[in-house]
Amino acid sequence: MAIDLPFWSAAAVLGLVVGSFLNVVIYRLPLMLEAQWAEAIREQGPDSHTTLQTPKSFNIAVPRSHCPHCGHELSWSENIPVLSYLVLKGRCSQCHSAIGWRYPVIELLTSVLFVWSFSRYGMSGAALAWAGFAAALLTLAAIDADTTLLPDAITQPLVWAGLLAASLGLSDVSLSTALWGAVAGYLFLWSVYWLFKLITGKEGMGQGDFKLLAGLGAWLGWPALLSLVLIASITGAIVGIWLRVRQRLPEDGYIPFGPFLALAGLWVMAFGHLPGLAV
Repeated sequence: MAIDLPFWSAAAVLGLVVGSFLNVVIYRLPLMLEAQWAEAIREQGPDSHTTLQTPKSFNIAVPRSHCPHCGHELSWSENIPVLSYLVLKGRCSQCHSAIGWRYPVIELLTSVLFVWSFSRYGMSGAALAWAGFAAALLTLAAIDADTTLLPDAITQPLVWAGLLAASLGLSDVSLSTALWGAVAGYLFLWSVYWLFKLITGKEGMGQGDFKLLAGLGAWLGWPALLSLVLIASITGAIVGIWLRVRQRLPEDGYIPFGPFLALAGLWVMAFGHLPGLAV
């Protein structure tokens, strides 16, 4: 379908705004989880020790966005996606500390994904559904890359949203295909996890990876699972080799698998299964 400029612009701006929100989630959600865990440890008794300190009122909404170096609260003009970063030249207006380059990158990537979703599905519920799916994957990839966490607060709703989208005809798969995609996706990595642990005595991945692949299966269907796992494994191996050559591999050799699963999900969403691997 033909897309006029105002339509493209609206989709792009919506993506930028959502991307700005995703940056907040990526930064704050792991801190919120760590604070909850620390509180649980403290409640176990006086002998429990934790050094994590967070404000009493700390969540996605409060406190207001501020510079992590000097605490300067950002005004509305400093919160405009991408544009504020460019105007400020990537520096805090008060202390002139560098602002992470990933902030505008997340905003731009989200904008691109929203434009893709609306250009493919038009102004429809399906476009919103797939834009939300892509935004969730981008958020999970960034959080896992930073913290090796894949929060249940995102992975579990991703599974249910995929099943709901299938039942409402908003995704490209039937409900039965989505259901078995979720089941097979979870069980596949669950089996790999336990097989690796039995052989080596070590944990090769986190349980969040099971739930993420279940979510991908719910959205893309069980025939996509082989492509998803292969793409994630190949890209993960390439990055691992590159990090080893550059001597940047972590001491324990562990590389989060979530970002590669998320990348695979976005690839299959946009381009479909790998040739010859559609089951």
